[in-house]
Amino acid sequence: MKMIIAVIQPEKLESVKEALFNAEVHKMTVSRVRGCGQQMGFTEHYRGQVRSVNLLEKIRIEIAVNDEFVQDTIKAIVKGAKSGNIGDGKIFVMPLEECIRIRTDETGSDAIG
Repeated sequence: MKMIIAVIQPEKLESVKEALFNAEVHKMTVSRVRGCGQQMGFTEHYRGQVRSVNLLEKIRIEIAVNDEFVQDTIKAIVKGAKSGNIGDGKIFVMPLEECIRIRTDETGSDAIG
């Protein structure tokens, strides 16, 4: 079992979801987050003041998958999120020690589904 965390551009969420659904990955958690990376933010003028904005809006997607779905999930995220520009995002893959479905008490791979 693996936990896949992707940080992507907000405008790419719908295309990533579509690519994941086509790869038969239907379960995910999506959060709005702020972060900075290679984009380094931008400066703006507000009421005569110059402000530096280095924390940009991003979308964080968390997906717990069984081992046989890891590569398909990664390919789907890349397909939906890639524009070729700085700021497309990152994908992190981590081992998932345990998963428990609260409703049925199932554990491990069965709980992920």
